Amino acid sequence: MTSCFHCGDPCDEELIVHHDKNFCCYGCKTVFDILNDNDLNYYYDLEKTPGNSPKISETKFEFLDNPNIVGKLLEFDEGNTQIVSFLIPSIHCSSCIWVLENLNKLQPAVSNSQVNFPEKTVRITFNSETLTVKQLVLLLAQIGYEPYISLEDAKPKERSHNKKLIFKLGVAGFAFGNVMFLSFPEYFQETEFWLDSFKHLFRWLMFSFSLPVVFYSGQDYFISAYKGLRSKILNIDVPIALGISVLFIRSTIDIVFDLGSGFFDSLTGLVFFLLLGKFFQQKTYAYLSFERDYKSYFPMAVTQLLKKEDGTYSEIQSEVHHIKKGDRLLIRNNELISVDAVLLKGEALIDYSFVTGEANPVSKASGDTLYAGGKQQGGVLEIEVLKPVSQSYLTQLWSNDIFSKNNKSPFQSITDRISKRFTVGVLSIAFLATLVWLIYDASHAFNVFTAVLIVACPCAIALAAPFTLGNILRLFGKKKCYLKEASVIEQMAKIDTLVFDKTGTLTAAAKNIIRYEGVDLSEEEEELLATSLRTSNHPLSRALYKELQKNNICTLDEYEEILGKGITARIAKSEIKIGSHQFVTNESDIVVSETNPNRTGVHISTNNTYKGCYIFQNQYREGIAETMQTLANKYELIVLSGDNEGEREYLSELLPKGTKLYFNQKPEDKLQFIDNLQRKGKSVLMMGDGLNDAGALKQSNVGIALSENTNVFTPACDGILDARVFNDIPNFLSASKRGIQIIQWSFLFSLFYNIIGLSFAVTGHLKPVIAAILMPLSSISIVIFTTLLVRFYVGTLLKR
Repeated sequence: MTSCFHCGDPCDEELIVHHDKNFCCYGCKTVFDILNDNDLNYYYDLEKTPGNSPKISETKFEFLDNPNIVGKLLEFDEGNTQIVSFLIPSIHCSSCIWVLENLNKLQPAVSNSQVNFPEKTVRITFNSETLTVKQLVLLLAQIGYEPYISLEDAKPKERSHNKKLIFKLGVAGFAFGNVMFLSFPEYFQETEFWLDSFKHLFRWLMFSFSLPVVFYSGQDYFISAYKGLRSKILNIDVPIALGISVLFIRSTIDIVFDLGSGFFDSLTGLVFFLLLGKFFQQKTYAYLSFERDYKSYFPMAVTQLLKKEDGTYSEIQSEVHHIKKGDRLLIRNNELISVDAVLLKGEALIDYSFVTGEANPVSKASGDTLYAGGKQQGGVLEIEVLKPVSQSYLTQLWSNDIFSKNNKSPFQSITDRISKRFTVGVLSIAFLATLVWLIYDASHAFNVFTAVLIVACPCAIALAAPFTLGNILRLFGKKKCYLKEASVIEQMAKIDTLVFDKTGTLTAAAKNIIRYEGVDLSEEEEELLATSLRTSNHPLSRALYKELQKNNICTLDEYEEILGKGITARIAKSEIKIGSHQFVTNESDIVVSETNPNRTGVHISTNNTYKGCYIFQNQYREGIAETMQTLANKYELIVLSGDNEGEREYLSELLPKGTKLYFNQKPEDKLQFIDNLQRKGKSVLMMGDGLNDAGALKQSNVGIALSENTNVFTPACDGILDARVFNDIPNFLSASKRGIQIIQWSFLFSLFYNIIGLSFAVTGHLKPVIAAILMPLSSISIVIFTTLLVRFYVGTLLKR
């Protein structure tokens, strides 16, 4: 099959030969000419078929003529210089970076353009006297890099880069290195002239280095411990804060009364390794948004119709937030309806699949209500607003309490569960050992008490989970499963119930299996059918035309399309009707077998004789039966669908026996269903793909959004899964359980170190050099232990 030189797509519908190269459309040819005319042919040397096929709508960016809207997009606007950043979902390789960072060669008004590849954004500085934002956007769209602009862009971008942890880690690391350097002489030489002369200076320097570590780098542990104790919870930060405090107080007493050099090296090392673990655990995917709502899906502006004095209407571009009840709007083909409204003019064919999950477009007549979130699939509509965007049916979902606060089931990490026992155990040993020494030799009692608290500080326990989960988080990311935070892995390990949306989750997006039932069509009838379908813009017509486009195309004598019913076309004496069963048949054709009202089909009749029907069936993801069977062995499976029951029988055969199927589920129904499962004690993982799943994803213990393109729209969730790795779900769930096993083994490993350390502490033989060896050694060994186990025990599983 011939492929396009620019984008690599097959040249199915059109083949354009230009400069001895093949192109799939005039858009790709135009981009090639632009690059060729500007001496940017090197673009094609970087990678084979690196481009994207440009699909430009002439009216799509009219809202950028409105200066108020443009002003909200600009990051900088001073004099003739403007700076703007755009999300470019189609950025995918080094060639994309190269062409976008060479925009100045295509448009001299652009002085600088910088691509952030992980976040798939480009930041452009340009001269506003010679280039407008609209012209810049059209240029990007023309070369195949159309920006994604949504209602979310109307608000100032608040980037929450938490650099405090990096600063604290840097301070702790700097202090740790210097304190170790200053402590080293006293490890091996107790009496020596130069050491005796400078040891007090060295000790007070170590004290000075420890101050910012305790009161700045370690402050979060004290705050967390205080909040935990106030809530009557012994979290892991309680023994850590206790250990830091005892280390600091004991070491300060030692140098003030010249009792020794203290444990400042162990103190600074402890805080450094703890912060290192926290930093590793908090590493996530900056280019993904896990908190998206309807604002990421809705357009930033709409076309408003204003009535003039002569009774006619003029078109202006208005911000969505400024639209109010009673306003009149113009909706074009493939545009989104962002408000609840009543249809005034035009023939509406609305696709609500992203809102309700219902895959079939809905026909609407004048006077009918149109709900926000639907996409018009026909001609131009005029509508009157019933409710503004903030009060629409769709946005009411986001007024649910689940979106304003975290109503997920309370979750306690494995580290916090063990820390309660650890804290009680350490304090018991400390008091018991002190009591014994008070009886045996009271002069050693204080040293023993503090020594137990110092050496038993749960550094290794606190590091086990961050490094284990952090490594698994990284492995998941390589396999295209992006989790919001490492704690989600712990929650995945506890899941016992899996709930799936159907449309777009179990089924492949925009793919259908089409089969024909009826009398075979002649070659002439197939040509007439293909020609008639080619003219229609109905989604089912376009899908069926792709199957039949191999037939010859002829010229029609008559053509009429009645929205919501079907198509009538004629060539000479041959007439064809395409559409609903009622449309293509007469009352005399009632002998035709009953059709399933929930089944999606396109019926055909020629010369008033019924021929048959093309049945559209969702194409389920390849290998889904085997995947679901594997999951059914360990989990309860449930399918929640907003679609009708047309495929209940097929799904019952495809999915494992015992899978529960629920259809016609509204967004609020899905949310309530998950809540009811949780009230029964179930731990639920919900997987969906659209706005209709947003409430259920938020309510579930773990919400995973399945996405064909992880950079466009995914609703608020705990993780984003690339649709191409859907069949790896069992491996991800098994890997999370293995991660918890590794953490448990690490706890046993750290217990070994604590036993050794406590043997020195309770006998009164703990010296700074022993603490300085044991504490870093335990931390480093835990890091190595968890890293190697994750690599071999979890990594091998994910490579299957």
